[in-house]
Amino acid sequence: MGAVLPDDEYNRVLVENVHPQRWQNPEPAARYNLVVLGAGTAGLVTAAGAAGLGARVALVERHLMGGDCLNVGCVPSKCIIRSSRVTGDVRDAHLLGIRIPPGTAADFPAVMERMRRLRARISHHDSARRFRDLGVDVFLGEGRFAGPDRMEVAGKTLRFRRAVIATGARPVDPPVEGLAEVGYLTNETVFSLTERPRRLLVLGGGPIGCELAQAFRRLGSEVIIAGRAPQFLPREDQDAAAILARAFQRDGIDIRLNTTISRVVAAGEGKEVHLVTDGREDVVTVEEILAGAGRTPNVEGLGLEEAGVTYDTRSGVKVNDYLQTTNPAIYAAGDVCLAHKFTHTADATARIVIQNALFRGRKKLSALTIPWCTYTDPEIAHVGMYEQQAGQKGMEVDTFTRQLSDMDRAIADGEEEGFVKVHVRKGTDRIVGATIVARHAGEMISEITLAMVGNLGLRTLATVIHPYPTQAEAIKQVADAYNRSRLTPFIKGVFRRWLEWTH
Repeated sequence: MGAVLPDDEYNRVLVENVHPQRWQNPEPAARYNLVVLGAGTAGLVTAAGAAGLGARVALVERHLMGGDCLNVGCVPSKCIIRSSRVTGDVRDAHLLGIRIPPGTAADFPAVMERMRRLRARISHHDSARRFRDLGVDVFLGEGRFAGPDRMEVAGKTLRFRRAVIATGARPVDPPVEGLAEVGYLTNETVFSLTERPRRLLVLGGGPIGCELAQAFRRLGSEVIIAGRAPQFLPREDQDAAAILARAFQRDGIDIRLNTTISRVVAAGEGKEVHLVTDGREDVVTVEEILAGAGRTPNVEGLGLEEAGVTYDTRSGVKVNDYLQTTNPAIYAAGDVCLAHKFTHTADATARIVIQNALFRGRKKLSALTIPWCTYTDPEIAHVGMYEQQAGQKGMEVDTFTRQLSDMDRAIADGEEEGFVKVHVRKGTDRIVGATIVARHAGEMISEITLAMVGNLGLRTLATVIHPYPTQAEAIKQVADAYNRSRLTPFIKGVFRRWLEWTH
C-alpha cells in the first residue's frame, strides 16, 4: 500500500495505526466463529462486539482500517467544516456587535494540517493493534471468498461458521465526457489537498456536494455547485432545501440547479466545463472539479459467486430483513448492502448482525428508526417519513411547525432561519417523521428519534421540561401546538362552563 498524501508526520501516524507497514498477519485458527471482510465502521463494530462476547473473530482489510468514516469521510470533513464555520461567524460578526480587522482570512494549508493532525489522533481507536488487543485476528490484505465457508487472504485460508461482508462503498464515477481525462476530485482525494483551489466546481447537490461546496467557499475558494435536480438535497423537505439555497446565496456560491455537465476539456492549467441549465449551455473554467454525485457498493473481486452470495453492482449485496445473504452462513452490514449509507446506520446494522449471526437472533433491519443529518450551516436533520411519503402510503398526517424566528434563544444567537417540523398520524399524537433545520439540528433530532423509538407521542414531549433559553425548546413548543389543536370549540366551551360553575 502506498503512502497517504501528503506524506507528513500526521499521515504517517495515521498509516502506522490503520495499516502498519510491518504488520505480520497471524496464523489462522482452525475455524472462526466469525470472519469479517472489511474494517470500516460496520466491520469494526461487528468484530469488536463479537470478540467481546467470546467469539473467535478474524477481521480482513485490504486498505485502511477505519474505512471511509475515519480516513476520507466523517472525520476529515467535519474537521474542515468546523474551521469553515469560523469564517462564517467572522463574516457575520458585525451583526453581533463585533468588529473584525479587515483582511482576516482562512489559512487553508493550516486548516488541512489541523484536519490531518486530528484524524491521526483519532485513528488509534480503529488501529490494527487495538483490535488485536481486543482479541481479534487482524489480517491485512486482499480478502476473497474461496467457497461458501472459507476466505483467502495473503496466502492464508480462513474457515468460518459465519461471515460478514462489510466492504462499504466508493464514489460514483460521473459519466461525463472528458472528465476522466482532465481529472477530478472525490471525497477519497479532496482531503489530500494542501493548497486551496482558486475556483472549484462541485458536481452534485446531495449531502457530500452541499457540505463541501459551502466549506470550500467559506475557506476562500470561488465555488460553483451544479445539481441535476430543481432543489438541493432532492430527498429533503422543500422548505429545508429553500433555506439551504438562501444560505448558499449569502455565502456567494454560484448555484446551478436543473443542470447537467455535457463535457469537460483541458484549458491550459484549468478545466473548461460545459454546463447545460434548462436547455441553455454555459461554459465555466475552474481549477478543480469535485464529484459528489453518489456512491456505489464495493462488490467486485470478493469471490461472491464462489460463496453463493447474490449481489448487484448498483444496489450491492442482496440481504433479507435479517441482513442474511443468499448464503445463510454469510451476512452483510453497512454501505455494501444498504440504501441509507451513513456511519451510524452501518453501526446499527453491525449490532443486528452480531445478534442474528452468532445467537440466531431475529432482529430486523426494517425495525430501525434511522435519523440523518447534512452538516451544512444551518444543518438539516430528518427522521422517519416525509409528508409526501406518508401520503404515498395512504397515511393522513397532521403537521406541526415551529419557526426558529419565534424562539428567544435563536433570536439571541442570530440564528433565526430554521424550523422544527413534526408529522403525526392524523387524529393521534404518534410521531411518524420530523425535519429540523438549525445550526445544531443534528444534536436536536435525537430527542425526536428517541420519542419514536420509545413510542412516545407529542403529548409526552409536551411534558418534558427544557432548559430556557435553548433552541431545542422549539420541540416542546411543537408539542404544545399539538395539545392546543385538541382544544376544539366544544371542549373550550366545556372548560368555560366548568370554570364559571366552580368560581
